[in-house]
Amino acid sequence: MIPTIRDAVREDIAFLDTANAAMAWETEHKRLDFAVVERGVAGIFDDPRRGFYLIAEHAGAAAGSLLITHEWSDWRSGKWWWIQSVYVMPPARRHGMFRALYAEVERRARARPGVVGLRLYVERDNVRAQQTYAALGMAPTQYNMFEREFPLSSQ
Repeated sequence: MIPTIRDAVREDIAFLDTANAAMAWETEHKRLDFAVVERGVAGIFDDPRRGFYLIAEHAGAAAGSLLITHEWSDWRSGKWWWIQSVYVMPPARRHGMFRALYAEVERRARARPGVVGLRLYVERDNVRAQQTYAALGMAPTQYNMFEREFPLSSQ
């Protein structure tokens, strides 16, 4: 399988919603509120400053996706690109879908002035993903991630 990588468009929202819900279940056994996911994905298209999605296609069908968001670094006076919401459909796994998505992200990031690097977070127990990221040249950081989640509002 040689994937084609392209920018996601509004017509991909249903696929992205499904991919996000599947990823949350597979990685955290978390059932997402689909209406919230739909608003969240659409929010990227409503305001492109929030980030962008890429789609990996095989034989004309979406097989994987990821989201890029931005974080300003005052230490570096530039933006980190965060790789988020990574999902590859089960039949397409281990066929280079993520590798192709990552290569396109890195190519774009290096070509964009002011982008200082790429970051992502990964589940502690997801050894296969960690091995994939390391093989692509990424390295674990010295930081642990903390969060405080607030209840979702019905906005």
